[in-house]
Amino acid sequence: MAMKPVRSIRTDMADESRAVGAGPRLIYQQALPDGIRVEQDGDEQVSITRVHVISPLGEQNTGKPMGTYITMDMPDIRDRGRDVYEKACRMLARELESLISIGDRDTVLVVGLGNWNVTADSLGPRVSSHLLVTRHLHEYLPEEVDDGVRPVCAITPGVLGLTGIETGHIIKGVVDQIKPALVIAVDALASRNMNRVNASLQLANTGISPGSGIGNKRMAINQETLGVPVIAIGIPTVVDAATIVSDTIDLMIDSMMKQSDTDSGLYRMLANIDRDEKYQDIINLLEPYSGNLVVTPKDADETVEYLSKLVANGINMALHKNIDTKDVDRFIQ
Repeated sequence: MAMKPVRSIRTDMADESRAVGAGPRLIYQQALPDGIRVEQDGDEQVSITRVHVISPLGEQNTGKPMGTYITMDMPDIRDRGRDVYEKACRMLARELESLISIGDRDTVLVVGLGNWNVTADSLGPRVSSHLLVTRHLHEYLPEEVDDGVRPVCAITPGVLGLTGIETGHIIKGVVDQIKPALVIAVDALASRNMNRVNASLQLANTGISPGSGIGNKRMAINQETLGVPVIAIGIPTVVDAATIVSDTIDLMIDSMMKQSDTDSGLYRMLANIDRDEKYQDIINLLEPYSGNLVVTPKDADETVEYLSKLVANGINMALHKNIDTKDVDRFIQ
């Protein structure tokens, strides 16, 4: 039987695909379509959902290339407690290590994608500024480099509107010159769930298409375009207007259902609302008025800086063997 095509949805998060669920921390009660496998791990502080797209049919059902997509939901990270911060750094390092299959001495290039002049899009450049970069030390002062310290370099290529150059072309030129064994691309994402903004993180071993979550898709940054494996790391920093309206209506529906008799006509009507179709209708209704309006919290500047340090710590711990939780923030400037 032919599969029903997946509707377009404004999100970068793989586990928000309609074939998988709506995140976060889902309990999968129904059988997933063929070509998709889902695992869950972690706890209430940091929960992990791994979505494996394992066939072309899985690609069709999720709208994502074959590969592994790991989502970390960190609802308590907004409180900025030290325990959850260190746990998130440690778990990010663990999950990133699980995606890396290169030698201990191989060079890694970290690319901070995004516009450093726009707070909600500045995650990538900020992460790059907090990394322990060591490739130059390996090249010019090899005797000073400790065991377990991998050659790491980083660039922040900017965006097309700032440079006049397609970001992918800049990255490709650097890759051709330094020949890294792996590229890690860090970027701000869009989510379909308000609760995930600045409180979730996604890793993927399939690369990234910058701007795809808000309808501004640029040249893909992946193994096909660069010739080396690419791991993408991102945090959703924005949601679109349709998501806010849809989630608000969902809360109203849930509240009305709780106050209604389960045998009443009102309850049955509310229960039968197709929330996916409702969301699509809201997008269509708002398009003439709000266009591609996206929203970020008012404390975005402090929050993005805080989260950029978390991501940088996770990358540092994953790439350099002798760095662990006792070194959290040690290399942050």
